[in-house]
Amino acid sequence: MHGTAAPSVGEGAFVVLDGAGLDADAVTRIADRAAVPAVPPEALARADRSWRSARQAAASGRMYGRHTGVGANRLVAVGDEDQAGQDLRLLRSHAGGVGSLLPVRQVRAALAVRANQALAGGSGLQPAVVEALVEALRLGVHPAVGEYGAVGTGDLTALAETGLALIGERPWLHEDPDPAPDPAHAFREGPWPADPAAPGERSVLDGLREGLSGAVQDPAAAPVSASASASASASASVSGERDRTPGAPAAPADPAAALHPRAVPAPVPAPVTLQQGDALALMSSSAFTLGQAALVCHDLDILLRASHAVAALSLAAVSGSLEAYAAPAVAIRPYPGALHAAAEVRRLLGEPDRPRSAGRRIQDPYGFRAFPQVHGPALEAAWALRRIVAVEVNCPSENPLISEDGGADGGPAAYHHGGFMATPVGLALDQLCLAVLQTGQLSAARLTAFGDPEITGLRSYLASGAAASSGIMILEYSANSALAELRASAAPASAGHTVLSRGVEEAASFAPQAARQALRAVDAYRLVLACELVAAVRALRLLPARPDAPVLAVLDEPTLPAGTEDRALTPDVTAAADLLPRLAEL
Repeated sequence: MHGTAAPSVGEGAFVVLDGAGLDADAVTRIADRAAVPAVPPEALARADRSWRSARQAAASGRMYGRHTGVGANRLVAVGDEDQAGQDLRLLRSHAGGVGSLLPVRQVRAALAVRANQALAGGSGLQPAVVEALVEALRLGVHPAVGEYGAVGTGDLTALAETGLALIGERPWLHEDPDPAPDPAHAFREGPWPADPAAPGERSVLDGLREGLSGAVQDPAAAPVSASASASASASASVSGERDRTPGAPAAPADPAAALHPRAVPAPVPAPVTLQQGDALALMSSSAFTLGQAALVCHDLDILLRASHAVAALSLAAVSGSLEAYAAPAVAIRPYPGALHAAAEVRRLLGEPDRPRSAGRRIQDPYGFRAFPQVHGPALEAAWALRRIVAVEVNCPSENPLISEDGGADGGPAAYHHGGFMATPVGLALDQLCLAVLQTGQLSAARLTAFGDPEITGLRSYLASGAAASSGIMILEYSANSALAELRASAAPASAGHTVLSRGVEEAASFAPQAARQALRAVDAYRLVLACELVAAVRALRLLPARPDAPVLAVLDEPTLPAGTEDRALTPDVTAAADLLPRLAEL
């Protein structure tokens, strides 16, 4: 669904957020509104216990960000009389993202990741925040988030801007007028579990019952519950009224943000009451980077699988030798990616492990002959990133980490640590971009080969008509232009270095930069591959006799233009790019 409007979500299309089982594909389904998140009561109860543990630990000892400032201000104490306003000041001061607003798809992915991380426990974030994140995803609203503001030590500005939307200080932006189905239905087949709340205290499960069953601000709706009243202010809450810190300053309206063309009055989640420690707990995460990385995993997986079909079509179009794809030839260096790439091409061409055909030439150019060895590392890099994303989206990264036990008296403990450093995902993204560049260059090389009559046995540039016709000549330029973007995106972001906050933070992973580069790399590779597909299909259609192979059914695809006269090829490339997801399923 990349680049297109997401369809409305059907009843029963849920992704469970439980802090343990989220993966890149599930994140993408939520981002694309193909599904909405549903939170099991036991997961929200876990977050509730973590929140209570954080409050208990903070009451018995000094804790970074609650009793102190942050960064270089870590040694500056926050007095008891000042704690009420500390969290709000943190959100306001850190909500300094700059540049263009992130696309809706990327923001939705981040909200899903952030909610799931908090549900893993250990964050100390009040459960009302998780409820509001889930409700925003269901309603199709999102915060306005600036593109730049993080260096790989937590997506501070993006999550601070998210926090201001959660408390009602900044508006939500709307993407779809129709809310998705109620995710609470996914967990209403049996009785609700017993509440962990103390007698007479409003529990987090009360919030799940009420908040996820429609407690949203909607001035157009009447009547509505008190928690969803149109007059709800920034001090209203969803299951966040308990133990409210008195004297917290009110959140003023943001006139500039209110004028945003997509800012809407309803329906939006009811504002959450900010509790002590919420600001740092919310911001201490790389959820936006991880959301982008999850989208890279999903989108690139489609393209890498489609690459097998495109390479097979190209090999068939030039009567290439299958010796290079024979199992014995690839198994001498038994890398899993190369073995898989060769096996896929053999399967798509209907060939056995030891192909019978030797091809027209004793040896083909590298673009055809070295595909398994070059494409294989891209597959392995994508698999590695997927594994890392699965770890990161299912574990807390907040500093400090809250444990329900381990304290001096056997009670809760807080561990100050560096788990927010996004080095693993940054390095994996860099590796993936470099690997995709290699296979993209091979795709461009095959495209160049289609212009050579000695390789194709056809006219120069697969032209027809007048002698000087250009055929697919311009595709070589277009593909190499996209390839230049891919090459620029492959410059390792993790090679960067900075020293921030008066020398206290003397390292950074630059994973957010790596994620943005990877997203651009995906778009560029899609176009390079589409250009090759246009050339391969044209060459096969021009052959006097069609080879016999399963993958060649694509030649009958009506969406690919059949004419070979000189004309603008932009529609051909667009149609080919749209066809790639279907080729990935062959």
